[in-house]
Amino acid sequence: QVQLVESGGGLVQPGGSLKLSCAAASLSFSIYTMGWFRQAPGKQRELVASITSNGATDYADAVKGRFTISRDNAKNTVYLQMNNLKPEDTAVYLCNADYVTVGTKVRFDYWGQGTQVTVSS
Repeated sequence: QVQLVESGGGLVQPGGSLKLSCAAASLSFSIYTMGWFRQAPGKQRELVASITSNGATDYADAVKGRFTISRDNAKNTVYLQMNNLKPEDTAVYLCNADYVTVGTKVRFDYWGQGTQVTVSS
């Protein structure tokens, strides 16, 4: 059974930092593209950052320069370092694992349960 378990969320003041972790089980972790999404009440889910199997990264414009995604394949874990947090960063942050098979193009897509990040003074 594939499991993605997020941790590290919480309450932080504007300008503060948090580091989120997502630990994966029962996955060939190193071949998956990993991503962090977020969803705030009344808003659609958006991609925050992603990292491919070879380490290429991509970020939403709203978080560029403030957030850093990384992965440790030996630990089956992906991280999101969040600096200079703003109230508009408040959301549930969800971990995602995505893979498409080479030959048949079958999609494998898994999600964690989410962790709450609240930025408030």
